[in-house]
Amino acid sequence: MTAPSSFTFVRRTDGLRHHFDHAGERNGRPAFRRTDGRVWCFWSPTDGWHCEIADGLVTAHPLHSDSDAPEPPATVWRSFKNDRSYLYDLERDPP
Repeated sequence: MTAPSSFTFVRRTDGLRHHFDHAGERNGRPAFRRTDGRVWCFWSPTDGWHCEIADGLVTAHPLHSDSDAPEPPATVWRSFKNDRSYLYDLERDPP
């Protein structure tokens, strides 16, 4: 399966969009970086698919999906940081 070149997280409460572009590989799978450079989305053996910020803090995980999938699952993701939490839909961008 070919990794998507990009995808967008769309926040359910207000439609805020965070765009991610393919940015190489980590742990033998595609890695994606948010276009503002603050957040990575990638797979690891310990956390499965997740998003994290520069200091290694995990900030999001997919809900109800295969954490061992070959690419980030197009499903609902839950973000969490400090006292905030949001639900996002991962939408694949057209090729």
